[in-house]
Amino acid sequence: MVKRPLLRQAIRQALIIAAFVLALRLPFIHQAVQGDDYIYLYGAQHAQIEPLHPEHTSYVFRGELVDMRGHSHPPLNSWILGVLLAVFGEVKEVPFHVAYIAFSLIAAIAMLSLARRFSSQPLIATLLFCVVPAFGVNGNSFEADLPFLAFWMAAMALFVYAVDQASTLALAASALAAGLAALDAYQEIFLTPILALYVFQQRRTWWPAWATAFSAPVLLGAWQLWERATSGAMPAAVLAGYMRSYHFAALAQSLRGATALVVHLAWIVSPVILLALIPSAGRWRWIVTGIAGAGAAFYDPNPLFWISFGLGIWVLTWCINQGFLGWWVLLFFAPAMLVFFAGSARYLLPVAAPLAILAANASRKSIALAGAALQLALAFGLAVVNYQTSNTYRHYVELLMEQAHGRRIWVNADWGLRYYLEAAGGLPLTKNPQVQPGDIVVTSDLGNPLSAAVPLTSFYPIEIRPRTPLRLISLDGRSAYSFGSHGLLPFEISTAPIDRVHADIAIEPELSYLDPHDPKAAAQFISGISADGWTAKDATVLLKVPSVGDKTAATRISASFFLPTSAVARHATLSANGRVLAQGNLAATDAVYSISAPAPLGSTSIAVTLSVDKTFSVPGDARDLGVVLTGIGFQ
Repeated sequence: MVKRPLLRQAIRQALIIAAFVLALRLPFIHQAVQGDDYIYLYGAQHAQIEPLHPEHTSYVFRGELVDMRGHSHPPLNSWILGVLLAVFGEVKEVPFHVAYIAFSLIAAIAMLSLARRFSSQPLIATLLFCVVPAFGVNGNSFEADLPFLAFWMAAMALFVYAVDQASTLALAASALAAGLAALDAYQEIFLTPILALYVFQQRRTWWPAWATAFSAPVLLGAWQLWERATSGAMPAAVLAGYMRSYHFAALAQSLRGATALVVHLAWIVSPVILLALIPSAGRWRWIVTGIAGAGAAFYDPNPLFWISFGLGIWVLTWCINQGFLGWWVLLFFAPAMLVFFAGSARYLLPVAAPLAILAANASRKSIALAGAALQLALAFGLAVVNYQTSNTYRHYVELLMEQAHGRRIWVNADWGLRYYLEAAGGLPLTKNPQVQPGDIVVTSDLGNPLSAAVPLTSFYPIEIRPRTPLRLISLDGRSAYSFGSHGLLPFEISTAPIDRVHADIAIEPELSYLDPHDPKAAAQFISGISADGWTAKDATVLLKVPSVGDKTAATRISASFFLPTSAVARHATLSANGRVLAQGNLAATDAVYSISAPAPLGSTSIAVTLSVDKTFSVPGDARDLGVVLTGIGFQ
């Protein structure tokens, strides 16, 4: 039985933590839809049709239609959003965010329970957990991260209590929480070895605890088999297919993702705390940290990177002799390095609890509180920048719709911008665009935009540049906070633009023949042509079809180009709207060639492509070079 003074102390601490969490979340309840929220909202919308199969739908990803069963998360978060959608009838940001605060509270209270078990400073340890930057930032989204963290932490806290007290009721509750976490994120299976280690250390003969430790993978496997029986495919198999086709698991990307995770590990607790602990942690760890930092400096001399990488390696070595809590970190981090190709900071939220407890136990109170204050400032600053970015997207769409005057809108973007444009009737742009003159194409330069394949004229551009000098993501691409494909910084200290968004109107081509040196011709260059006339492997232009009176003239399309001695192309093809018109071999270099064919009839404009079989590159020029175009069009 819990003594009354201890119970009062626990309640008082829980109320303090709950108030702190509310203070973190309430300023951001107006936050716009952001990040990958829109994908989970697709599932929530489909849940209104098929409640048991919210992911039996499809959406456009990178210009291609994909099956949502291949999404990287099981359906629990879509179910949660589906319930909110059914209650409120539509997406309403404020009540949705208020509802999602519950997951932050569950995670924090579970953390307090674990801290009271493993720490002499449970309140400080829990505060360190709550100021982790990823907790502060990603807790304001509708993605799966906080629901997963809440159920992970609940499963862990209940399991520890159950094993310590031999409580079968707490054990059943832990199994339920673990099962819910498994239906929210595949990485829940990493919990099994952590729970197994704890029961081995504390009560190894209690078989119900062993069974509970394996509840998450068992439930996850049962869901996979159920999906296979009811839909013909296991979601994990669909996901694996997309991982291969998009090369997400390529070795280079996996190595970058693993490096980014090491960097993020240094910022789970404040580097101020880690630096204070280094002198008392053994000389060999100093040496390992120094070698890791020096090696990282050779790769990227940015101090924020190599210091973070060195500290991340130090954290891993520090955990080796920290008992159960240290092994909790290592047993999660090792498989995480293998499977989390994106290297996002939010992936490490499940190890925030043991690291916060270890830091609180090993630090002086003054240093721990100073580190917590600095982490709070960083987390809040990053959350503010994220808030401003997502709200700018929402406001941009509101203003754009006032000026669109009923024009059809194509969405060449992702994240919150895509959600609000599609909610306003926009259509996702695909790799085979069907943009017509007069349509509006809204493009995010940050979001790997596709070609609209038509000439565009600027209509409504903006630049997103918050004044706070912090960046989770930006056009510079130095931050690995969300994705480590370009830079490897834990975050970016910069005032550079985060994104440039522009709405452009598709126009009718004015020219029937294009000379690359004519400034007017550039508006009709669709792709693959540089200002100096060099083409890529494929160079596409849009041409106005000349007419005589009311009848389209029966003319020929030709392309003339120069083949320098350095070029390696030996075959050229001329095609229109995807159909080959003419082709020929290129026998000699340092020569001018011309290729022509009768023009297809029946339209007022036509997309023409000049293709070559081979390209080359030269030092200092990243382009793939084909031939030098001198003219293309109707003759």
